[in-house]
Amino acid sequence: MAAARVWSVTSTTPTEEDAQQIARTVVAERLAAGAEVTGPAMSVFWHNDELGEGQEWRVTLKTSAVARDRLADRILELHPWAGGSEIIASPVEWAMDRYADWVEKFTAAQE
Repeated sequence: MAAARVWSVTSTTPTEEDAQQIARTVVAERLAAGAEVTGPAMSVFWHNDELGEGQEWRVTLKTSAVARDRLADRILELHPWAGGSEIIASPVEWAMDRYADWVEKFTAAQE
């Protein structure tokens, strides 16, 4: 199986504004070719050895294999929660070549 050309990177934030700011910043910096903000979602989780729950907003970013790790590092820098939030990534198993070309073009390392 060929290596994935496109990756979907997801994180959650406490507010819609936080998710939008991450989306705008990383797309403007060309670490992601596109972003989607969705929510709110009700989350249940463990935090500081206690069961917690609350609303979160999800930011999903499309990036290339080359930019994926730089994108994750930048999300950590921008994230309002100390230590960041979950940042998970999944390879997109299939994408049209035109789409993958676009993602790779707009997330290529800038000199």
